[in-house]
Amino acid sequence: MKDGLYYAKQFREKKLSVTEWINERDQQVKKLNPELNAFVDWDAETAKKQFETTQIADGPFSGLPIPLKMLGQDKAGMKSTLGSRLFKEHRAAATDNFVQGLERLGFIPFGKTNAPEFGFKNISDPTIYGPARNPWNLAYSPGGSSGGAAAAVASGLFPIAGASDGGGSIRIPASFSGLIGLKPTRGTMPVGPNSWRGWQGASIDFALTISMRDTETLFYHLRRTEKAAPYQAPKAEWSHQKASAKKRLKIAFLTESPVGTPVSSEAVKAVRKAVAFLEQQGHEVTEISYPVNGRQLIDSYYAMNGAETAAMFSGIQEAIQRPLTISDMELMTWGIYQYGRQLPASEYVQSLQLWDQAAYQMEQLFEEYDLFLTPTAADIAPKIDAELQSDQIRQDLAQAESLSVKQLQRLVYEMFEKSLTITPFTQLANLTGQPAISLPTHIADSGLPLGIQFMASKGREDLLFQVGELFEQEQQFLLPKFYRES
Repeated sequence: MKDGLYYAKQFREKKLSVTEWINERDQQVKKLNPELNAFVDWDAETAKKQFETTQIADGPFSGLPIPLKMLGQDKAGMKSTLGSRLFKEHRAAATDNFVQGLERLGFIPFGKTNAPEFGFKNISDPTIYGPARNPWNLAYSPGGSSGGAAAAVASGLFPIAGASDGGGSIRIPASFSGLIGLKPTRGTMPVGPNSWRGWQGASIDFALTISMRDTETLFYHLRRTEKAAPYQAPKAEWSHQKASAKKRLKIAFLTESPVGTPVSSEAVKAVRKAVAFLEQQGHEVTEISYPVNGRQLIDSYYAMNGAETAAMFSGIQEAIQRPLTISDMELMTWGIYQYGRQLPASEYVQSLQLWDQAAYQMEQLFEEYDLFLTPTAADIAPKIDAELQSDQIRQDLAQAESLSVKQLQRLVYEMFEKSLTITPFTQLANLTGQPAISLPTHIADSGLPLGIQFMASKGREDLLFQVGELFEQEQQFLLPKFYRES
C-alpha cells in the first residue's frame, strides 16, 4: 500500500527524492485538476523552496507534502479564503497550531483544496471556485466540506490531505469517495491561537486517509493537551500505544434516519453486510432504536450555525469598517447569518444544553456497548447538478432580512432539508464530542462508494482503530481504483 508512511519511508531511505516526487505531483495536478477542481491554490515552486530552505522535522511523515483545506488550516503566506469572495485574495499572516502540529510530524504543507463557503455544505461548490468533482465519476460530488481534499486523495494525487469536520465534513467525503475519515474526540487536536472553540467544539481538524496505519499514526502523534484550549478530552486511553484490543466487541447498530427521512437500500445493505461480517468474526451485534432526539438536535445544530455566523460577521464588519450585504456572500450564508442575528441568546444557550444532554445519553449507551454502527450517509454522493434547493427557497433567502426568527428557523431547515436527507447520520458525533470514523466497505450498484460509520465513547479512538483494522486486514476495504492497482 503506497500510503503516507510508505512514501515517508522511501524518502528516509533515499529511495525516492522529495523534490522529484513534488515535481511528479505538480505534473499530475496540472493534468488532473482541470477536471477534478480539487485544488484551488497550487504553488509547487514555493513548496520546493520550503523543502530546500527549511529544516524539515524528523517525524513519522518526514518530507511528505500534504494539502491543506481552504478553510481554517492556515500556513503563513498561503491563501486563506474560507471559500468566500470576501477573502478572495487573503493570505494567512501566521501558521495555526494544527498546521504547526503537521509540520512537527515532518509534513510539508502544499496547496489548498476546494471547500464550500465557510463550510456550511455537505458538497463543495463555492461560487468563487466552482464544484470539486468525484474521481469515481466526475458527474458526482466528492462531498463536503472537505470535498477538494477527498478528490485529491481519491484520485491518487496525495495519500493524505488535511480536512476538518463540523457536521460530517470529513466522514461524508470519505463515504462518497471511498476513503477513511476519522472525526476525533473533541479536545484531542491542536487548536488556536486565533480560533479556539470551532463551532463550540463541534468542528475539529484532522485528515482524509487511505490506510489505518496512517490514520492511527497521525492521530497519536497529533493528539495533545493544550492548557488554553476550552475543551479537554477524557484520557480514557491516552498514550502513543493502543490499548489492548478487546477480543469480543459489543456493537449496537441501526439503519433508520435520526430525522425520519428515507435511507437508501444501498446504505442499509452496507450496514447489514458489515453486521454479518462482524458476527462472523465473533463480535456481538445488536439492533437498537435511535438513542437521542435527532430532529431536536438538528434544530440546535442550525441554531449554533446561525449564532456563530452572526458573531463571525460582526467581527468581519468591524475589521472592514462597513456593513455586510447580501452581495458579499452566497444566499445560504446570508440566510444563516440573518437567522443568527435574530436568534435570542437564551435559545442559543438552550441548544448547547441539548448537546450536553445528548452526550450524556450517548455515554450511557457506551456503558453497555463498545461501538455504535450506522450508515455514514443515507445514499451515494449527489450529482454535481443535483437540485438541492427550490426556486422558492432561494427567493425566500433573498428576502431573509425581512423574516421573523421563527420564519428563519423554518427556512434554514428547509434550505438544508434535501442535503440532510442524504447525510443525517454524522452530525451527532460533532454535537456530543464523541469520536467517529467512516470506513470504505461498500460500493453501490451505481459503481459509487458508500461508507459505514462507527462511533465510540469519548477518548476511545482505540476501539475505532481496532474495528477499522479488522475490516482492513480481512480485505473488506474498497478503496479508490488508484490504490487497488498500486
